[in-house]
Amino acid sequence: MQCYVYKSQRTEGAYVYLRDADAFGLVPVALAEKLGTLTFVIELDLSPERKLAREDVNAVMANLQTQGFHLQLPPVVEALNAPQS
Repeated sequence: MQCYVYKSQRTEGAYVYLRDADAFGLVPVALAEKLGTLTFVIELDLSPERKLAREDVNAVMANLQTQGFHLQLPPVVEALNAPQS
Protein backbone atom coordinates (compact mmCIF):
# COMPACT_ATOMS: atom_id res chain seq x y z
CA MET A 1 0.00 0.00 0.00
CA GLN A 2 1.42 3.35 -1.05
CA CYS A 3 1.20 6.31 1.33
CA TYR A 4 2.50 9.85 1.55
CA VAL A 5 3.82 11.36 4.78
CA TYR A 6 3.58 15.06 5.65
CA LYS A 7 5.03 16.96 8.59
CA SER A 8 3.00 19.55 10.50
CA GLN A 9 4.65 22.96 10.54
CA ARG A 10 2.62 24.02 13.59
CA THR A 11 2.74 20.92 15.83
CA GLU A 12 6.29 19.69 16.46
CA GLY A 13 6.61 15.94 15.89
CA ALA A 14 3.17 15.50 14.29
CA TYR A 15 2.94 13.71 10.96
CA VAL A 16 0.00 12.89 8.69
CA TYR A 17 0.04 9.79 6.48
CA LEU A 18 -2.26 10.09 3.43
CA ARG A 19 -3.39 7.32 1.09
CA ASP A 20 -3.18 9.70 -1.88
CA ALA A 21 -0.58 12.39 -2.59
CA ASP A 22 -1.70 15.86 -1.48
CA ALA A 23 -5.18 14.55 -0.51
CA PHE A 24 -5.49 17.09 2.30
CA GLY A 25 -9.28 17.03 1.99
CA LEU A 26 -9.24 13.63 3.73
CA VAL A 27 -8.14 15.30 6.98
CA PRO A 28 -11.03 16.74 9.03
CA VAL A 29 -11.09 20.55 8.88
CA ALA A 30 -10.67 21.05 12.66
CA LEU A 31 -7.62 18.78 12.71
CA ALA A 32 -6.13 20.40 9.61
CA GLU A 33 -6.46 23.82 11.25
CA LYS A 34 -4.60 22.61 14.37
CA LEU A 35 -1.80 21.07 12.28
CA GLY A 36 -1.32 24.09 10.04
CA THR A 37 0.68 23.78 6.83
CA LEU A 38 1.72 20.24 5.95
CA THR A 39 5.04 19.69 4.19
CA PHE A 40 5.78 16.54 2.18
CA VAL A 41 8.41 14.31 3.81
CA ILE A 42 8.44 10.89 2.12
CA GLU A 43 6.49 8.38 0.04
CA LEU A 44 6.32 4.91 1.61
CA ASP A 45 5.26 1.47 0.43
CA LEU A 46 3.55 -0.08 3.46
CA SER A 47 3.11 -3.80 4.10
CA PRO A 48 2.55 -5.88 7.25
CA GLU A 49 6.24 -6.82 7.18
CA ARG A 50 7.47 -3.21 7.16
CA LYS A 51 8.60 -1.71 10.45
CA LEU A 52 7.88 1.93 11.25
CA ALA A 53 9.84 3.82 13.89
CA ARG A 54 6.95 4.98 16.08
CA GLU A 55 3.76 3.54 14.62
CA ASP A 56 2.17 0.12 14.21
CA VAL A 57 2.16 -0.42 10.44
CA ASN A 58 -1.09 -2.43 10.64
CA ALA A 59 -2.87 0.42 12.44
CA VAL A 60 -1.56 2.92 9.87
CA MET A 61 -2.76 0.73 6.99
CA ALA A 62 -6.18 0.22 8.60
CA ASN A 63 -6.62 3.98 9.11
CA LEU A 64 -5.56 4.70 5.53
CA GLN A 65 -8.10 2.18 4.23
CA THR A 66 -10.99 3.35 6.41
CA GLN A 67 -10.52 7.12 6.68
CA GLY A 68 -7.79 7.94 4.16
CA PHE A 69 -5.33 9.33 6.70
CA HIS A 70 -3.38 8.44 9.84
CA LEU A 71 -2.18 10.95 12.43
CA GLN A 72 1.13 10.38 14.21
CA LEU A 73 1.53 12.56 17.28
CA PRO A 74 4.78 13.28 19.11
CA PRO A 75 5.61 10.95 21.99
CA VAL A 76 4.49 11.99 25.47
CA VAL A 77 7.38 13.13 27.62
CA GLU A 78 6.88 11.47 31.00
CA ALA A 79 10.20 12.65 32.44
CA LEU A 80 8.69 16.07 33.16
CA ASN A 81 6.60 14.56 35.96
CA ALA A 82 9.33 12.28 37.33
CA PRO A 83 10.65 13.11 40.81
CA GLN A 84 14.04 14.81 40.89
CA SER A 85 16.81 13.00 42.77
